[in-house]
Amino acid sequence: MKHFCLLLLSFTLVFAAPQQTAATLIVPSSVSGEPDPAVVKAAVDEFNSLSRKEKRSRIKEVKKELRALKAAKKAGKQGDVDIALLVILAILLPPLAVYLYEGEINNRFWISLILSLLGWLPGIIYALVLILGEH
Repeated sequence: MKHFCLLLLSFTLVFAAPQQTAATLIVPSSVSGEPDPAVVKAAVDEFNSLSRKEKRSRIKEVKKELRALKAAKKAGKQGDVDIALLVILAILLPPLAVYLYEGEINNRFWISLILSLLGWLPGIIYALVLILGEH
């Protein structure tokens, strides 16, 4: 849900403020609630009124910003509290901890799920190595 809200907020910021460039947009690190429906409707209406070329360029800008946001998240250090909570969660539910750490369902999540189903301990070990190994 958080990723959906960030994506929706990014689209709203890009499409509701055409005078801004993608580099000047500031996306908050956490979204506290749903966006205003009137703003979203206005942004969607404006987007639909754009030409095909302008739509493509706006979508490219949003994708570029999302890639930059993901790269900044991976490059940035997570707090000690986040790591501690992920370790506790890795012991209780390894696939969920891997999902929260990665931020998406990818191959690492599926490996963790399969290892957890085959035996709880391999899933825990894999999740802990993944979470603690990159720090």
